[in-house]
Amino acid sequence: MFNRIGLIAAAVGASLMAAAPAYAAGVKVGTLTCQVEAGWGYVLGSQKDLNCVFKSATNGTVAKYIGDITKLGVDVGYTTAGVMVWGVIAPSKDMQADALEGTYVGATAGATAVVGGNLNVLIGGLDKSITLQPISVEGNSGLSVTVALGAMQLRHEK
Repeated sequence: MFNRIGLIAAAVGASLMAAAPAYAAGVKVGTLTCQVEAGWGYVLGSQKDLNCVFKSATNGTVAKYIGDITKLGVDVGYTTAGVMVWGVIAPSKDMQADALEGTYVGATAGATAVVGGNLNVLIGGLDKSITLQPISVEGNSGLSVTVALGAMQLRHEK
């Protein structure tokens, strides 16, 4: 049963990655790396806290963010803490330290059977002009299955 669910989740994840715009709406301005808290997913979703660091590709500066990620859909099981890394695509290279602050929405899919991950493609931030494209999937351990809509809220730490 879990092999079939894992295959379905992997297929959905691959479809999401293939559907993600390949730097279509701007330039890659850096990477966002988020530490995700451990927790339970329930039949209708989950919410987990985030601690994130944005590293600029243009000048190497670092900005810290806190927030949360909420999944609405099938998100069943428990996972340990994990890490998500995104490429940040923006309309231009000129970005303020708080430019990623805001709400992001998109799709998420994944499976964990001892070791696994989630794939998250999100759009939002300043005037919905920033795209977060997965560089690496969320690495975690536990037992879970996720196919859901995701929403992430980021707040800049001064």
